[in-house]
Amino acid sequence: MTGEPRDTNAADRFQTGAALGTPEAARLENDLAPYFFTLRDVPPSALDFALLFGNDHPLEIEVGSGRGLFLVNAGTTCPATNFLGIEYDFKEARRAARRLQKRELPNVRILGADVTLVLPRYVPDACARALHIYFPDPWWKRRHKRRRVFNAEFLNQAARVLAPGGLLHAWTDVEEYFGVMMSLVAANPAFASLPPPPEREAAHDMDYHTSFERKKRKLGLTIYRARWVRRS
Repeated sequence: MTGEPRDTNAADRFQTGAALGTPEAARLENDLAPYFFTLRDVPPSALDFALLFGNDHPLEIEVGSGRGLFLVNAGTTCPATNFLGIEYDFKEARRAARRLQKRELPNVRILGADVTLVLPRYVPDACARALHIYFPDPWWKRRHKRRRVFNAEFLNQAARVLAPGGLLHAWTDVEEYFGVMMSLVAANPAFASLPPPPEREAAHDMDYHTSFERKKRKLGLTIYRARWVRRS
């Protein structure tokens, strides 16, 4: 998820199923299987990641996968780790899944859904060794800030799904939002702060953490990075 406005109409159709149930919708879902799936494709209970990936490798979850650059690079460089991306925006979720399909990455999947539904209802306790959230939508207007995904409840869910010693990564280009993140985590006893990862030079145009990081760094803007560990 980026800091730019998302396609809310497509996302709402995607999430509620208003545009689903038609032959065209079914074709769209099936053409990217198994890299892309929705909550309609799983039982109304906790996800079975061993079944989803066909193995019991360690799991990492990205919240707001956007165009999928992080998942592509992470899935390629860490083949013994499974990565699940959760993306609300229909077009972006499918775009990311198409990149996975093109590269035939067996260890990466995109779940098209709202993370505020997925984490509490579908993700088991202590199942992930890392949770990544990069450039979440800042919802600039004061009356919209309650929609921000990084909030106290998100942290409670992160603490629940992360195994002891698991890592929570968060980046943003919005200084005010970063301050909110830091304050929220400082108030949650489940997490301890770690040194943030340093900024590094990109070797080529795809050698960025996310597409949004690439865009902002090329504009010369500051990226705020933080990392925490789930206490035992």
